[in-house]
Order: sequence, then structure tokens, then C-alpha cells
Amino acid sequence: MRLLLAICLAVAGLSVPASAQTPAKALFGAKPSASQQKPAPFGSYAKGCVAGAEQLPETGPTWQAMRLSRNRNWGHPAAIDFVKDLSRAAAKQRGWKGLYIGDISQPRGGPMLSGHRSHQIGLDIDIWMRPPDRLNLSRNTRENISSISMRRAKGAYVNSSWTRAHHEILKAAAQDKRVARIFVFPGAKVQMCNDEKGDRRWLRKIRPWWGHHYHFHVRLNCPRGARGCVDQAAPPKGDGCADAQRWVNDILNPPPPKPVDPNAPKPKPRRDYTLSDLPQQCAAVLQSN
Repeated sequence: MRLLLAICLAVAGLSVPASAQTPAKALFGAKPSASQQKPAPFGSYAKGCVAGAEQLPETGPTWQAMRLSRNRNWGHPAAIDFVKDLSRAAAKQRGWKGLYIGDISQPRGGPMLSGHRSHQIGLDIDIWMRPPDRLNLSRNTRENISSISMRRAKGAYVNSSWTRAHHEILKAAAQDKRVARIFVFPGAKVQMCNDEKGDRRWLRKIRPWWGHHYHFHVRLNCPRGARGCVDQAAPPKGDGCADAQRWVNDILNPPPPKPVDPNAPKPKPRRDYTLSDLPQQCAAVLQSN
């Protein structure tokens, strides 16, 4: 009942009364703007918050932010700069005007009322696979238009919508020193491994993961000097192509299911984080004007 009340208040744009049991997603989801603090990410990508976030303008010369009603076009300034830089590079590709940008983060990061477990510290960016044909979409159109899936055979292969431009945009993102890793569906990684004939070191950052066929997910490194930010472990050494091929092989020939122990205890449902689960700095992020 408390969570239902918190969600209703958040949707209405009203403040949520905090208690030790209030889910953190209700508290952070209720904040319509960033904190008036120096920009700083606190915690990890799936357990943290962001102070002093910057809002990506709804429309720019080479990008548009999508699904504006979610109010998730906020991020650490490093993420906003990255979006602008990559969108300029994408606009040079044939058939691309720039990029359609999906979720980055809430105004103060933190857990979300719906959707992602990550995107909590303003350093995760979802970028649509759909090439923008124009960058003057109305707010209503941006709520209803959809991206385009690139996968075939449940993600084992790319489909006919995949182009060399997708390869080059992902390559440009992976070659950026700010980027820690990029999540795409397994078939896309294998396709890029097959097509890349030059320096393959950037492929290490391209990581296969479930979903991610309508968009790719860029994760930035913690900015230099961000002491409260926790980086994810670096990807394994090598280009990662053999690992991606194993993902594809498992899609095409699924391994047999593991036997179920009828006496095993049922797994406990995932508990919502409360504010006390997050880094202590997140309380100040919430309380700031």
C-alpha cells in the first residue's frame, strides 16, 4: 500500500514522504529536476545516484531525446557530452541524421519506478538502432514511434535492417576512451567480428547481452576524480568474439535445462532498495534543492 501511494504521488509530481521502508525508486522517481550540487556519480551503475545531473536538450542538431514523459534524459555531464559527440559522428553516416536517444537517467539517478536496474548514476545511455530520418519529431510522435529490431533467429543473427553504418557507429562509440562497455545482442557482436578487418581491439568493449536489439546500451567509465563512483570490472582480455559465438551457439542449440530439485527452497523475491541501501551521499542528493 505504501508503494502504491508513493507511485501515485510520483506520477502526480508530488513529494514522497520518506520512511525507512519507502522504496528508493519512489523517492528518486518523484524528483522532477536535478540536485543543485557539483556533478558527481555515487555508487555503482545498478546501486547509486547522481548529483548535479545535466539534462540533455530535447532536440539538438544531431539528436532527439525520445519518450520525454519518462523524464530520463538526464545524466552526468560526461554522458551528455558523449551523446553530443557520438551523434555528430553518426550524422556523417549515410542515411543517418544523427541519433535517437532513449533512457539515460532520472534527474537524480537512483532506482527507477519501472524498467532498468542500471542507469542509476547517470553514466548509462540507451541509443536507438533506428536511423533518424528527421530530427523535428513532435513530443507526441516521440511517445509513440518505436525503434527497429536488428535481430533474427532470436538474436543469433542480424536481420536485413542491419547496415554497415550500425557497425561504424558502434565502433566509434567503443573507440571512445570514456566508454567502458557496450551491450548488444549476440548476433550483432558476431557480425561485427566477422566484418571487422582492421584493428580489432575496440571489439573487446562490445559485450553480448540479452535483449538490446532495438537499442544498444553504452556504459561510461567513472569520470576521473569521481571518488564515490564504482567502476564495473574491465571486460576480459581479447576481442570477445569467441565468447559471443558461444552465446549464438547456445541460442541455436539450447543446452538441456538443469534438473529441478523439488525440495529446494523457493528463491526469495527481489527486495526493493531503500535509501539506506544506497551510498550515504544519496540522502543529500535527495534533500538538495
